[in-house]
Amino acid sequence: DTHGNVVHLYERDCSVQRRHQKVIEEAPAPGLSDETRTAMGDAAVAAARAIGYVGAGTVEFILDARGTFYFMEMNTRLQVEHPVTEMITGTDLVEWQLRVASGEPLPLTQSEIPLNGHAFEVRLYAEDPARGYLPSIGHVHHFAMPDTGPIPPSASVRVDTGVASGDEISINYDPMIAKLIVHGPDRDSALAGMRRALSDVEVIGVATNTALLSAVAAHPDFMAGPVDTGFLERENAALLPETEAPESESIVMAALGVLA
Repeated sequence: DTHGNVVHLYERDCSVQRRHQKVIEEAPAPGLSDETRTAMGDAAVAAARAIGYVGAGTVEFILDARGTFYFMEMNTRLQVEHPVTEMITGTDLVEWQLRVASGEPLPLTQSEIPLNGHAFEVRLYAEDPARGYLPSIGHVHHFAMPDTGPIPPSASVRVDTGVASGDEISINYDPMIAKLIVHGPDRDSALAGMRRALSDVEVIGVATNTALLSAVAAHPDFMAGPVDTGFLERENAALLPETEAPESESIVMAALGVLA
């Protein structure tokens, strides 16, 4: 803020990505030691303080196999995955930005910022992973997201989107059409909630990466904990199994069902 206060809101793991584009994010990072978490947070605060930074920003680090982290860059804004931070800290970062911009001090000190539970965010893209992640454009005939709120037994879901049935997906914007964010008391609960939420996604008219996201959420390596940035490319065959075109009879019966 403008009063000399700087805090961090813990870390997010964004290792599931392709072509340097994030696909799934989670907080806190799985497998990160308390010592590394503290050191990383302290380094981020020191970087912001050194340049007199004001407002929300994201300091990006890369972590090697030995547990040593290295500075990559600082994004001087909120990022797409900021909801997972909001879920584990119980904060509204957009509100914080407005307060700081108005000259108010930060609402909380570092010791007052909680770290509760675990959260995942998946980016729902209008694209076809089976065709090299080509963007998919066209008319959205049907668009339904999971109900927000509790997911039995212990998770909750949040949906951020600006798309609705009847909309057109064009080439003029980023292919992301929604974000699903799930929070639970622990990683296993949050991940189970995410699989449940993804099963309720319905998009007709354009191709999406929903099946890929579901496959990642159910992959044994991802379920076990941290993965590296080469995960998607390495497991591409397992995550994108070949699918057969439906039989003509099935297409006809489906069309009759819609027309009826």
